[in-house]
Amino acid sequence: MEPGNQTSVSDFLLLGFSEDSEHQPMLFGLFLSMFSVTVLGNLIIILAVSSDSHLHTPMYFFLSNLSFVDICFTSTTVPKMLVNIQTQSKAISYAGCITQMYFFMVFGGMDTFLLTVMAYDRFVAICHPLHYAVIMNPRLCGLLVLMSWFISLTYSLIQSLLMLRLSFCTSWVISHFYCELAQALTLACSDTLINHILLYVVTGLLGIVPFSGILFSYIRIVSSILRIPSADGKYKAFSTCGSHLSVVSLFYGTGFGVYLSSDANTWRSMIASVMYTVVTPMLNPFIYSLRNRDITRALQKVLGRIFYVQSWEHLSRDFKLTVVAAVG
Repeated sequence: MEPGNQTSVSDFLLLGFSEDSEHQPMLFGLFLSMFSVTVLGNLIIILAVSSDSHLHTPMYFFLSNLSFVDICFTSTTVPKMLVNIQTQSKAISYAGCITQMYFFMVFGGMDTFLLTVMAYDRFVAICHPLHYAVIMNPRLCGLLVLMSWFISLTYSLIQSLLMLRLSFCTSWVISHFYCELAQALTLACSDTLINHILLYVVTGLLGIVPFSGILFSYIRIVSSILRIPSADGKYKAFSTCGSHLSVVSLFYGTGFGVYLSSDANTWRSMIASVMYTVVTPMLNPFIYSLRNRDITRALQKVLGRIFYVQSWEHLSRDFKLTVVAAVG
């Protein structure tokens, strides 16, 4: 590949966090642990919601969808990073980079939409409790999730197709641990005006519009809670949305930290990216389970069944061995 000639690139290089070989085992262990906890924790949430009929409500329907999206969101970046650390390679193919960008945008967009939908669900539950069952009916809940998927998939597909028309001629090194769209655009030597316009417009829409919806919902929620006469009633009303508010604060706080950073190559931007792509999905199950009695009870039932089955299998195996030994 000759510098200055417009051509297609076969591989990108992801610099990651450190080129020091001494740090690689620590990074591998750290991210493998976080990834394992994320997948296991969110799978348990999905299993708890699906197995307990008392949790078949709109709030937990959206929560199980959020857990699924969080698993997928983390899986778009961390496994490839772990493979690169283990193989001591920083390469990702051009097709792999575009694919990673696509799914990163899909699941990142889904996170913002689901958090907004969950805020609307809490708004209806607290501000219009008598009409909650009528408004948040199964058809509307399904439609809200489908619309979220449609918008995320459509935007991600358009942005990915626009990336395919670009050529790269001077550099193919991305100073990040995944194929970050904004950094990849800076490496292109062809016209990226349309890509940047779409990026800034949609990022603004996906960031500002959902966040404004969440903000509006909580303004109305706080206003309704303050009108409740008893302190116990206020606490009970606020406790139903405390977990969601914690997740929103963590996700948007770190997300805005990435895109408001003045220098996309700084460590601060990379750490903020880890926070909202890895740490936030990992903490979500803990936040919802620790602050929610219904989820806690459902988790206890699920874990109790798992340990019961394991104990029964061990007893059955020991009994069979005893019988075989006695017969022998």
